Amino acid sequence: MVKKSSQQRDLFESERSFRLLVEGVADYALYMLDPTGIITSWNIGGERIKGYSPGEILGQHFSRFYTETDRANGKPARALGIAREKGRYEEDGWRVRKDGTFFWASVVIDPIYEDGQLVGFAKITRDITERRNTQLKLEAMQKQLAESQKFDALGQLTGGVAHDFNNLLMIISGSLHMLKRGGNDEAKLQRAISAIDTATKRGAALTNQLLTFARRQSVNPQAIDFAERIAAIREVLDAGVGSSVRLAFDISGDLWPVRTDVSELETALLNLVINARDAMPDGGTVTIGAHNIVLDEAPLTGDFVAIDVADTGLGIPGDVLDKIFEPFFTTKPIGKGTGLGLSQVHGFAHQAGGTIKVASELGKGTTFTILLPRADKAPARETTGEASFRGSGTVLLVEDNPDVASVSVGLLEQLGYSVRRVADAEAALREIEADGVDFVFSDIVMPGKMDGLSLAQHLRQIRPGLPILLATGYSEVAAGVRGDFPILRKPYEIHELSEAIAKLPR
Repeated sequence: MVKKSSQQRDLFESERSFRLLVEGVADYALYMLDPTGIITSWNIGGERIKGYSPGEILGQHFSRFYTETDRANGKPARALGIAREKGRYEEDGWRVRKDGTFFWASVVIDPIYEDGQLVGFAKITRDITERRNTQLKLEAMQKQLAESQKFDALGQLTGGVAHDFNNLLMIISGSLHMLKRGGNDEAKLQRAISAIDTATKRGAALTNQLLTFARRQSVNPQAIDFAERIAAIREVLDAGVGSSVRLAFDISGDLWPVRTDVSELETALLNLVINARDAMPDGGTVTIGAHNIVLDEAPLTGDFVAIDVADTGLGIPGDVLDKIFEPFFTTKPIGKGTGLGLSQVHGFAHQAGGTIKVASELGKGTTFTILLPRADKAPARETTGEASFRGSGTVLLVEDNPDVASVSVGLLEQLGYSVRRVADAEAALREIEADGVDFVFSDIVMPGKMDGLSLAQHLRQIRPGLPILLATGYSEVAAGVRGDFPILRKPYEIHELSEAIAKLPR
């Protein structure tokens, strides 16, 4: 009897200590509910957070802590139902104090069972309003900082682009002035023409960077012989490194063809070569290498070609290495770069189904490695320089810009075609009805209800045998072509136009 009394006393003391502990917690509202949601216990934390004394709240339904909207939507009953079915209910949300003010609460509801029967719920509520307000302020500051950084980045971008284009315009305008003056110095005239040609190519490369960054560049993947492409752009690469830097090559003789976009590949190589040149202010060597490699580590598996661009320059500091592929990031002085070069290379490599890696050591140089997937078939033979294809017949040119149309007409006439030119798709359909057209050459972006792609799709239905060539320098819809129609990228030269026409199905 004495032993039983001692156990009862110990149990009573234990329950009393626990009750005092619960009732004395001031930072948490800890209370019990019966199975229907009636409040059966209350602690000092509940009084402090919600404003009710035990006498005011015991016997009341816990739904009075919810907002009118939540009560109308049945949220209190739903919370008890989830706690009963799932074993716990957790939520952050608005709750109401006795004085009608709102606070942001963190709520936990646990079901309590005795002998397998639900006897009620244990409910814990914390007031986390201050923490939420602090988080909201932090998010607002982060958003403001991000906006500020975005404007800074856009300012840096526009400054770099304006600087680069002003230089190109200076070259073009100065060379045109020399051509207008005429004279008998054939060497000077050829240098002026060459300077305009080079400036045009650099302007096109810069535009490609911007379009790739904006993800509005049309991509035409094809099988490419890398060694042939290097030979074709050797002069451009030589011009990129300048006179103080030596350009070397280490290309494997049994190199696999790669499948990628020719223009994007050339732009990427030029970007890497120019970056390598800038990393060697006192001169050095840039080595372009390529070799076959088989990868078996996710996400890249299979046959790839590794293209290296290595320099003997200053190297890249470790704290900079992780940022070099970020858009707008540049270590060059203001106005000397857009910060898009390496971003373009990174985007190009991943769009092509590969990746890019970098290894650098201070004082010893840097090596960028582009990994591109092996092409399934052999590449078509590349032609460069003047047009080798001569045509005949009538081409329907659909181009809304009269200046661009004038240039295109001239190129087509040089290739041996007679040209009919219209400014929109509707006029093009009328010309097709008049017959006498051997193929259609249309810009994609045009005013009116029908763009160039829609025109081509319509012509495919009404004139399935009519060859169609599309052109664009900027178009989101070009991504939807998916190889249905050949696309020629602006700006194009006569040999590129010639090659594109020669490949049209007849």
